[in-house]
Amino acid sequence: MRQLGLLLQGGVILAAACGRTAQAPSLPAPQAADSATGLYYPAPGDGWLLARAADAGLDSAGLASAVSYAQASEIDWSLDMKTQLAKNTAREPYPDIVGPYRDRGRQNGIIIRHGYIVAEWGDTRRVDMTFSVAKSYLSTVAGLAFDRGLLKDLDEPVGKMVKDGGYGSAHNAPITWRMHLTQTSEWEGELWGKPDRADRRAGYDRALKAPGSFWEYNDVRVNRLALSLLRVWNRPLPEVLKREVMDPIGASSSWEWHG
Repeated sequence: MRQLGLLLQGGVILAAACGRTAQAPSLPAPQAADSATGLYYPAPGDGWLLARAADAGLDSAGLASAVSYAQASEIDWSLDMKTQLAKNTAREPYPDIVGPYRDRGRQNGIIIRHGYIVAEWGDTRRVDMTFSVAKSYLSTVAGLAFDRGLLKDLDEPVGKMVKDGGYGSAHNAPITWRMHLTQTSEWEGELWGKPDRADRRAGYDRALKAPGSFWEYNDVRVNRLALSLLRVWNRPLPEVLKREVMDPIGASSSWEWHG
């Protein structure tokens, strides 16, 4: 995989791509493709080949229009991430930042077609923060645990395996792995000085529902899932992701995950 930077932090992730403005050549001769399939796969590193949109089967004008639209639609967030996060959490009862953060760069993007770079703009090599995509990394780690037999039943209460006090209450005892993964757990508690109330999007002071009966986007509970998966793997989740996913697919080592 080409140089890719990510910073994942308990419910947050930082990511990057790559940037250059070289003129795209025509598609290379067949020897650049896999001899068995006739398909081209970019090798690890920074030597990915470029192609003109038309040579890759794309409409050149349409692609240019899409890129122009993206460039004109940059998010209005401040480049100063501390200022932006303070703005985002100004109305929350527990707004203090927990964990590292990084100022953002300008918009960038890269479009791949059949392995070839057909469009690229901005500094795609910059490592930037990403946010809710962290949930996809946690679900991947959970899926790997299921495949390895570490999680045998997604509908089993988490408290049967995780004995750290997080599921000892009568309310939390019925919470299953599936409820965590579908954000219907209604888990009640505190992590790193942040109670689940800090992120109750449906109302900070609302009464909790029975686990499994109510969906709410709540990052404290996502972090509780991360901690529970850590107990199951008994090793740092970034290490699991690196060994089981990133290394096998040839990803770069510039990504970061801060729990």
